[in-house]
Amino acid sequence: MRRRSPRRLLGVLAACAVAFTLFSSASTAGAAEPATVSAARAADAAAQPLSTSTPVVFVHGYTGNASNWVTAMAVFQANGWSSSNLFAYEYNSYGNNITNAQGLATFVDNVKARTGASKVAIVNHSMGGLVSQYYLKVLGGNTSVSHLASIAGANHGTTYAGACLIYTTCQQMYPGSSFIAQITAGDETPGATKYATWYSACDGIIIPYTSTKLDGATNNNVACQTHIGYLTDTTVLGQIARFVAS
Repeated sequence: MRRRSPRRLLGVLAACAVAFTLFSSASTAGAAEPATVSAARAADAAAQPLSTSTPVVFVHGYTGNASNWVTAMAVFQANGWSSSNLFAYEYNSYGNNITNAQGLATFVDNVKARTGASKVAIVNHSMGGLVSQYYLKVLGGNTSVSHLASIAGANHGTTYAGACLIYTTCQQMYPGSSFIAQITAGDETPGATKYATWYSACDGIIIPYTSTKLDGATNNNVACQTHIGYLTDTTVLGQIARFVAS
């Protein structure tokens, strides 16, 4: 028998090793394909727009108005809401938040009658948090509200209100006021309503910024967002839409 040279044997072994490596890689890729397809399908499912029949009532902050919610309403519509189910409540920023909360109660009743819904969701900003909390807790509005989303709400007051204490609303918004004491005493998140807040150290108006947090709520700490910046922050507003749809 003719003996093969060592060099030729090494060449054969190398070729075999390469072939084995290529075969193994192809097998691994083939096995991974179903997982890749599954992940793609999951991503597609996650990208599907949300939908809800729950009417949403937006409650602005101090000196605000319905125009504050233009971006928010657009985000909600992009996530499946009909424009006919989106409402903005306006109130007197310089009056009395008790009166404003009573007005919110009437507004919600009108929305329920108009839409035929048994409950609404409320999304508030800044001093709108005080108006909303008084309505839900003191006036018993929690029975008519499925979700409460508070964006930079002055829920425990803000020392920034010291700049406008000539107005009753600002007196009520100042930390330690009797109004704040009334809405924070005992259970801050009454009833079966789902509560969530969004707050940030970069707020600049709600001082301390942790004032927004509510015991019993899902409190979301936003890395850095200004008080007014929230109103056009489509990322946060998208999170709120998904919360309301939950």
